[in-house]
Amino acid sequence: MNYIVRTICKVCAWILGSLFVLAGSAAALIFYMNAAPQDGAKTTSTVTSLDTGEVRLEVREGESASSVGMRLEEANLIKQYYAWQLLCHLRPAYLQAGMYQFKEKCSLIELHTLFTSGQQILLSITIPEGSTLKKTAMLLEKDDICTAEDFLAAARNDKLLHEYHIYGNSFEGFLYPDTYYFTVHYPANLVVRTMADTFYRRLKTLDIDVTAYSAEDFYAKVTLASIIEREYRIEDEAPLMAGVFLRRLKTGMRLESCATVVYVMTELLNQPHPKKIFHRDLELESPYNTYMHRGLPPSPIAAPGAIALQAAFFPTETDYLFFRIIDPSAGRHYFSKTFDDHIKAGALFIK
Repeated sequence: MNYIVRTICKVCAWILGSLFVLAGSAAALIFYMNAAPQDGAKTTSTVTSLDTGEVRLEVREGESASSVGMRLEEANLIKQYYAWQLLCHLRPAYLQAGMYQFKEKCSLIELHTLFTSGQQILLSITIPEGSTLKKTAMLLEKDDICTAEDFLAAARNDKLLHEYHIYGNSFEGFLYPDTYYFTVHYPANLVVRTMADTFYRRLKTLDIDVTAYSAEDFYAKVTLASIIEREYRIEDEAPLMAGVFLRRLKTGMRLESCATVVYVMTELLNQPHPKKIFHRDLELESPYNTYMHRGLPPSPIAAPGAIALQAAFFPTETDYLFFRIIDPSAGRHYFSKTFDDHIKAGALFIK
């Protein structure tokens, strides 16, 4: 009887020992397979290794976990494709499409958690005040957010313009210049929506009531703001410039804004930004050239910021009809009521 008991105890001890050995081996295998490969990642056609020691990979729309695993193994980001498959089976969750950036030595579990969380990389992009649609499009494409072509198409989309009740044929002037955060390959129409929504939110903080204007009058105000944005250098002069422009419009004078001439040269004629404007430039034929045509240009010429918007909607009433730069380094202008004073100011500065 004692022999049988001892035998059973030995068998149980052997079984338990074997189980511990198996459990330890399994744990060691899991730990080994979970760890990132020691020799580092490889750049492939679908995976990019960055100089920062990070890796960028896009999970495509509708892509299977199996496909992602094969690409991870090809780029030497995981040790074994089948371990990835097993993990995906044990932790069933959809991989979220998008662009991801992560450190090179990520564990298997960390990668799976990242791809199922949808925590994509966000790129910071700053659109400067006074930017045109073309310049904004180039900045977005440079940062790999969306193509310039897609952005410009979205910014001129009739359906989107109608939704935002914009009087013109593009979002020029209605995309607020600010710092934004987008994912790589972000849909262009959502970029436009985000910037347009920011524009209208900003108007509220400036106490500008859009509903107080007709669509056409509101469009004219934004167009004026875009000209002021490209003209003013010192903040306290912006409302006064607005007052001068409005008085010239009221009296039937041409605006004669150099900013509109530069717009013709750079945006319509695709010329480089000029350092100086010559008399021949003032004669360029275009409805945007306010030296040649009376009234406001057909549409905004840039994205106005808060100062220019506030100046256009809350201008300073003035008897001045002219202004010209007198201190280029400081950006200070001389304002005058008569053309003679305007000319004298110019002569004084030249001297």
